[in-house]
Amino acid sequence: MVSTNYLKIPQKRIGVLIGPNGEMKKKIEDLTQTILDIDSNEGTVTIYPREKMEDPLGVWKTNHIIKAIGRGFSPEIAFKLNEDDVYLEVIKLTDYLGKSKKALARYKGRIIGRDGKTRDLIIEMAEVSLVVFGKTVSIIGTIDSVLVAKEAIEMILNGSRHKSVYGFLEAKHKDKKLKEFKNIVGLEKDEVEFRTDNI
Repeated sequence: MVSTNYLKIPQKRIGVLIGPNGEMKKKIEDLTQTILDIDSNEGTVTIYPREKMEDPLGVWKTNHIIKAIGRGFSPEIAFKLNEDDVYLEVIKLTDYLGKSKKALARYKGRIIGRDGKTRDLIIEMAEVSLVVFGKTVSIIGTIDSVLVAKEAIEMILNGSRHKSVYGFLEAKHKDKKLKEFKNIVGLEKDEVEFRTDNI
């Protein structure tokens, strides 16, 4: 049975969640077959399933869509989470850096990179959507892509040089493309077998 769900998001993101004249709230409700009760003053959202909800994971997916909007994603990107094979990962920077404001600012800068280069490279090579917001880094994508992006971010947080992170991302990107190619042409092994019979 689908149950009611509750979460809290930053107040500064409530306006994005509701949208002009409540349009975004209605769009989310229609997409996920839920009813949202939003407390603008407290930043709390209660998610109720509609009576004839078709997706048993509808409330859970709605929770993640709202959480993603709360973490800085545009609603359009967050809507990808309504798909079965798309996931949200929220990395709490304080879990790695403690409560030091200087460390937080420094490592957020390293994750973003000069002119956004590092962030953009993670997005491109891992094939994810990524937002650095507040004390978190959030990622949306397929499970394999999310894991690659998370590992790259953890490398940065653990002090790896950007050059090493870029190398890791490039290697993972090549591996993924090779795997996709093999799937397309039907290869399961690294080697290609040639016919030896006379044609």
